[in-house]
Amino acid sequence: MGPLLLWRPFEDSGAVYEPLREELQLKIGFLADYSRDTVQFAGESGFGCLELQCTPRSAMSAHKILSGGASEVLDNLGEYGLEISALAWYANHLDPSPEARTQNSDYLRKLIDAAVALGVNTVCTFAGRIPEKSIADNMPAFKEVWQPLARYAEDNAVRIAFENCPMMDAFPFHGINIAYKPEAWDLMFDAVPSPALGLEMDPSHLYWLHIDYIKATYEYGARIFHVHAKDTEINYSRFAEEGIYGSNWWRYRIPGWGEIRWQKFIAALWDVGYKGNLDIEHEDPVFHGEHHNEGLMLGLKHLSQLIA
Repeated sequence: MGPLLLWRPFEDSGAVYEPLREELQLKIGFLADYSRDTVQFAGESGFGCLELQCTPRSAMSAHKILSGGASEVLDNLGEYGLEISALAWYANHLDPSPEARTQNSDYLRKLIDAAVALGVNTVCTFAGRIPEKSIADNMPAFKEVWQPLARYAEDNAVRIAFENCPMMDAFPFHGINIAYKPEAWDLMFDAVPSPALGLEMDPSHLYWLHIDYIKATYEYGARIFHVHAKDTEINYSRFAEEGIYGSNWWRYRIPGWGEIRWQKFIAALWDVGYKGNLDIEHEDPVFHGEHHNEGLMLGLKHLSQLIA
């Protein structure tokens, strides 16, 4: 296929834009724990990449990668023509416990080293949060933790992408991740103005929070280092009864099975110059258990028609 002709939407400013010509590079993958079976399924099913979970006790822990495991993983993925989009580890880096906070920072440094060993330039995680404090009141701790981590990432040419999931279970709540809305992003990037800190944009969270994910993509495009492809479905009947402070009035879906406008979202990503991949984060309660891989395939089918 030749170059894709893209037009910037008129609603993002009053300017008149010339069409943009870009070669399609974006690949579709999914977030997963590493295993040979997962790699085989991804490669044989037509996926182009994987975002790999690297929790401390997983098959892709930073310790295992740094102890000689990188070559085995790379050979396995190379056999199926897959690349690693990013490494992922979602922890509360602002944990109120000083011991936990130190352990998390130490492990993240090792994960940055592991990314270098694997030739991966992006590590995805949470910004963290002291739950009982407001976002603004978290900024001193954010600066204390992330300033040295950002410097370490810069020194190793690795980017840190904060997922915008609020990690909230019930109202009223505070969650364990401040990086879920534009107000917080502004405060974070002002507190630690490092080019190594950015976002893992997931439109599904912004949608149920009633934040304009298209507008956010245009305004923070330079900070989008990675993208999660996850949809959201609103149960409007329950919402009418529960209201915003209720629960179970939204659920996450496979791309194409919810209400996200994927064509406009992907167009916005291209307009802002996003060069990464789309990795499905499968949290769809319908396609679970024995239907898990079926859900991934349906997501791949829906997204593929928009980029290929």
